[in-house]
Amino acid sequence: MKKNKLLITAIALSFCTFKATAQDIHFSQFYESTILRNPALTGIFTDDYKVSVQYRNQWSSISKPFVTGQLSFETKIPVNDESKDFFSAGILAFYDKAGSIDMKTLSVYPSVSFNKSFGNQNNSLLSVGFTGGYLQRSFDPSKMTVDNQYQNGAYDPNSATNENITSAKVNYWDVGAGVAFSSGAGEYSEISYFVGVSGYHFSKPRTSFYNNELIRLEMRWNGTAGLTYRLNENWGFMLQGNYTTQGKYQEIIAGGLLNWKKPTERQSEPLFIFYLGAFYRVGDALIPVVKMDYMRYSFGFSYDLNVSGLKAATNMRGGYELSVVKTGLFSDPKWERSRTLCPNFQW
Repeated sequence: MKKNKLLITAIALSFCTFKATAQDIHFSQFYESTILRNPALTGIFTDDYKVSVQYRNQWSSISKPFVTGQLSFETKIPVNDESKDFFSAGILAFYDKAGSIDMKTLSVYPSVSFNKSFGNQNNSLLSVGFTGGYLQRSFDPSKMTVDNQYQNGAYDPNSATNENITSAKVNYWDVGAGVAFSSGAGEYSEISYFVGVSGYHFSKPRTSFYNNELIRLEMRWNGTAGLTYRLNENWGFMLQGNYTTQGKYQEIIAGGLLNWKKPTERQSEPLFIFYLGAFYRVGDALIPVVKMDYMRYSFGFSYDLNVSGLKAATNMRGGYELSVVKTGLFSDPKWERSRTLCPNFQW
């Protein structure tokens, strides 16, 4: 009975993957994926550039794993020597493979944003960002099974599917934009925060493998916020939350990390920072997280403990996620002005 239940669940997941191609990817360490969260947050970090890599493996306990990976680069571009405003630019590419029919998505998202400084010490930023992506989705029709191939409960692979699929590949363009406000700059800032709103798929691109003009990608709206607070020289914490709505789908994820750092002569450049905490994706998963910063490298690991209706089949095993982030400085002194203006976030 248990084997049958697992089989039914795996089939259901594979079927849902084929039908729900209009759902966007997501990461449990969502705070490491800026461009897909809000393009206005591109470049909002202390150093001159940032490279980020994430890898996610999910549902391997009951089905063929759902695998997602992303690589991104962000940097800041000073306007001129007199202005305290600056531009940010970035590019993100991701790969997603899901289910037994090998539903694949490949995409590239360049982004650009403008950051206007405010306040007596210019320690607040109003940012407006834009992104435009190119995506390709495909699947393997030879691995697809449909109800026509099941007769009296038995599967016959030689039976015709009777599916009129025009193409197993779809290409389309995407457009997104966002606005964000962040505050808390300075080398010894004790508190920093940001809030933002963003939207994606404004053009509602066609995503049908049947060449159906009525099947289009639903718009996705994001509301996001974060806060960091330095309790003392060694201890601090960060809180982050994200709300997503896309068609009938909604996702709320929030939580925080407590961090401890080993001080150095420069408070803004600790040798080590250790993080420990958890996030909760409402109705779906509890996500413990560990993270370590070493100089300008950051390494994160999280695991989804499934608490949804699938927990009986998964034994609460959802999936793991890895992240690696590298920040750095350019030798050109013109970047120093924008470097000192960005809120000094601790993630």
